[in-house]
Amino acid sequence: MTKTVAVVGASANRAKFGNKALRAFQAQGYRVIPINPNERDVEGLETYASVLDVQEPIDMATVYVQPEVTLRLLDEFAKKGIREIWVNPGAEDDAVMGEARRRGLKVIFACSIIGIGQNPADF
Repeated sequence: MTKTVAVVGASANRAKFGNKALRAFQAQGYRVIPINPNERDVEGLETYASVLDVQEPIDMATVYVQPEVTLRLLDEFAKKGIREIWVNPGAEDDAVMGEARRRGLKVIFACSIIGIGQNPADF
């Protein structure tokens, strides 16, 4: 069964990690859903403003936004029932880490591209 991953902070700019992650997860065979309220589509995929706008279940979220945005999104991730959340370098700070733990969310504070066995430089 194919895992569905939401790339939060997906970007049309191929130099940004929010785009590199989308392409890396696609290369690994994941079903990818871009999340960004400021983009219409990324790499030809329809973009959603929020994980809550996605009708089907999301298995994993990988986050590429500023820490203050990440902190606000934790509630949406919990409501959506996302089981695994990767908070990438630059999206974390002490407040995000503390709040994620307080909520009991399964959060990995590391680069998700490397986590799936890819090199960000390849994308």
